[in-house]
Amino acid sequence: MTESRPPARIVCIRHGESTFNAHHRETGQDPGHVDARLTERGLAQVEAARAGLRAIPFELVVTSPLTRALQTTAGLFADHPTRPEILVEVLHRECQESSCDVGRAASALAAEFPEMRVDHLPETWWYADGEPDARGFHIEPRHLFDRRVLAFRDWLAARPERTIAVVGHGTFFFHLTGRWLENCEATEFDLARAPA
Repeated sequence: MTESRPPARIVCIRHGESTFNAHHRETGQDPGHVDARLTERGLAQVEAARAGLRAIPFELVVTSPLTRALQTTAGLFADHPTRPEILVEVLHRECQESSCDVGRAASALAAEFPEMRVDHLPETWWYADGEPDARGFHIEPRHLFDRRVLAFRDWLAARPERTIAVVGHGTFFFHLTGRWLENCEATEFDLARAPA
């Protein structure tokens, strides 16, 4: 008889406040910030969140390739005591429905974030099929987004690591966990109790 593995501890962490978040909160409008960066407030949120994650013995950090997530990952885990592997993964990028969800070329990310391996990503890794909308942005069809959420859940379930941090996005995490996270808020995700 073989013993089953204990369930992995998965901690989902939403990125810090982005320029898109700040502008949208004030105006209700999409400001056209492609691949939005963290604001000064967002950077401060990352700094404040770091201490609460240091005691967790992460083996792996999986981050979205959107810049606000990469900045958050770098700020949270660059000097983490367990020195976890950092993996950039496109499956849990944000639902592409606003300017900030459109990415930048993998080569541009490699130049800006040399500490993050992105050489496994295609140059265009975000949704770019079909006709753009009136603003010039491609909107990801809902059935494709739903498929990605399920695929990421399966991807997590197959990982050998026991303690994983996932740095990502509000709408994606809502569909994965059933919870809406504030900027830099963390929540534990139980794969066995995930919403359908």
